[in-house]
Amino acid sequence: MKMTAAVLEQCRQPLHLIELEIPKLKRGQVLVKIAYSAICRSQLMEINGLRGHDRWLPHLLGHEASGVVVDVGAEVTKVKPGDEVILTWIKSSGIESATPLFTYSGRTINAGPVTTFSNYAVVSENRVVLKASCLDLEAAVLFGCALATGAGMALHEINALDSDPILVLGLGGVGMAALLALVANGSRRILAIDKDPAKCALAKSFGVRAEKFSTRDEMLSAVKRFSRDGVKYCIEAGGSTETIELGFAALNPQSGTLLFASHPPEGDTISLDPHQLISGKQIKGSWGGGISPDVDIPVLAELFTGPKTPLETLTKNKFPLAKINEAVTQFSEGKVFRSILVMEHP
Repeated sequence: MKMTAAVLEQCRQPLHLIELEIPKLKRGQVLVKIAYSAICRSQLMEINGLRGHDRWLPHLLGHEASGVVVDVGAEVTKVKPGDEVILTWIKSSGIESATPLFTYSGRTINAGPVTTFSNYAVVSENRVVLKASCLDLEAAVLFGCALATGAGMALHEINALDSDPILVLGLGGVGMAALLALVANGSRRILAIDKDPAKCALAKSFGVRAEKFSTRDEMLSAVKRFSRDGVKYCIEAGGSTETIELGFAALNPQSGTLLFASHPPEGDTISLDPHQLISGKQIKGSWGGGISPDVDIPVLAELFTGPKTPLETLTKNKFPLAKINEAVTQFSEGKVFRSILVMEHP
């Protein structure tokens, strides 16, 4: 059996589509027929070599998808053929299997515990979560990374009251997911800020106050109009050291907390005034929203299928796998909210 996969052969170069022989499944491995995969900022960083030296080249990419189980390796008990599943980079229950290796033209093509830029994928049992029945496969693709991380940050990692002033800084996949989770959970004082007016317009359509900013002063002025004493919480999802520092500056000096899950390039550092930490501000990083996928994804699925959270607005920009480089470019240039890959299975 063969699969079509996008391979990163050299950083800062287009991905190449090749046909690979699917190896015999090993202990703990699951073969999934991918329906949809999404491109997020982590993949952009890998493609552009912003995580430092990539010793695994050439390799497969992608870490969020939805699909159907085709086959399972020895000792897999979590899923069975025919199950509809979500693939996620966040570890869940199950076996952490050996990573699959592929060969092409005499070369080894590496892969991790989960890769999804292909029409089939061999993944570890602990990167597979059963899809909730309330989700279709198209919406389910978002739960492998963006929705899980952003919603987990909003619901599990800050202790916000409904009346607390909250800033969501950066409206990519993670930021928009955090925003939607706050709305669905009843938060009444939310300010969303992004440089992209289209993303701000989308946030406003959810009934949230949203403002575009170009400079630091513009952003801090918007925060002051929203909450004179600064915000109680800032969920930072802008993806840069600049936005982390901006979010920290927007906090209430005595009681504000910044939570971030952004992934600046390798070597970038943040600069903060230590006295502000002594005075009461806090800063914390988030790893996947602190979620337990098997437990939390079904709960989030129910939360996000309500009328206040129209997920179809987040999956409307679709591309076939054959146009993956176009999908990457449009996403990296901010021309689409999120690039969704739709897989074909000849």
